[in-house]
Amino acid sequence: MMQLIPIKTFAITLMLGFTLVILFLTDFIEFPSANSAISPPKNSLLTTLSSKSTAPDPFRDLFKAYRKWDSQVGCDRFREKHKEGLGNGSMSLQDFEGEYQCSKLKMKHVSVLVKGWTWIPDNLDNLYSCRCGLSCLWTKSSVLADKPDALLFETTTPPLQRSDGDPLRVYMDLEASRKRSGCEDIFISYHAKDDVQSTYAGALFHNNRNYHLSYTKNNDTLVYWSSSRCLPRRNQLAKTLLKLLPRHSFGKCLNNVGGVNQALSLYPDCVKDSNEEPKWWDHIHCAMSHYKFVLAIENTATESYVTEKLFYALDSGAVPIYFGAPNVWDFVPPHSIIDGTKFSSVKELASFVKALANDPVAYAEYHAWRRCGVLGNYGKTRATSLDTLPCRLCEIVSRKNGRNARVR
Repeated sequence: MMQLIPIKTFAITLMLGFTLVILFLTDFIEFPSANSAISPPKNSLLTTLSSKSTAPDPFRDLFKAYRKWDSQVGCDRFREKHKEGLGNGSMSLQDFEGEYQCSKLKMKHVSVLVKGWTWIPDNLDNLYSCRCGLSCLWTKSSVLADKPDALLFETTTPPLQRSDGDPLRVYMDLEASRKRSGCEDIFISYHAKDDVQSTYAGALFHNNRNYHLSYTKNNDTLVYWSSSRCLPRRNQLAKTLLKLLPRHSFGKCLNNVGGVNQALSLYPDCVKDSNEEPKWWDHIHCAMSHYKFVLAIENTATESYVTEKLFYALDSGAVPIYFGAPNVWDFVPPHSIIDGTKFSSVKELASFVKALANDPVAYAEYHAWRRCGVLGNYGKTRATSLDTLPCRLCEIVSRKNGRNARVR
């Protein structure tokens, strides 16, 4: 005969079951669903940002954002967080600041004559005092370097052959394709595997520009974008992202500001000299500085090919949204850029940018590297830039003994 359940026990069980049903229907208790087994998105930054935020604060004043970050985070915590990445070497960058043996130099003075048309700025021409007492003359003038130790070519091919007593042939190719001429004795490129590396970081590209930077940031327009070479892949990527974000598109591609020379109309404080006809590069950093973000997309996504597009944005005090070199973090300071490739979708990236724009503390952290002196590999990136190229090239020419180098 089946034993009856006591009425009191039955009633309690029924009440507990009824309570659980009510909690489930009201979402107070959330049971695992079939989707819970799916791995999280490729990027968890949006989740992390949301967990830190309280109420949205669409700030404009960058100084106020800095002060909030100082009080809530501060440089000590930032340094501690990124200490593992500091001082570590990178195979993507040559070591110019490391230990150097002066005994390897065979010449005390080296002259380099730049031949033909080149992208190298004229203000690189100078007489340099380098390590180990080496002096280095870098010039485009054959009057100043009438008996050069090396000839540098960029847009033209060096001589096919070199005879004894002739200058060493140097060939430079900083384009994404990076191809030797086959006639050079020394090859310069953006890659660490070649004879001399030259990055796009440094100050040379900034000279003669208006470096006035704004401390107030636009809230209605978040992103700066400028391109006049409308490559299909880059244009499509920019179009897809920028339709999700309020932006100003300068240049010829996707322009929405009424023309390619509208920056000075929008930001008259960026006028360099009212007595001179403005050039677009005069005001580039100043115009960028009014925006919280700058979209930087390389022409080609190639290892170590990190161009001025990214460094312009960093130097302007904006946060770059970057698409390009897969090893970009080898070249930039810790927590200084938004790597667009780390997001599972363009929509997720746009959501993250919008949330970051309304969080002064999280946004200020993208500027902490320069305020706290946390450079990481960026120190090497600057040390191997075009700024230091003359001394670095002259050292190699000296080690090879210049004109006295044997013909192979």
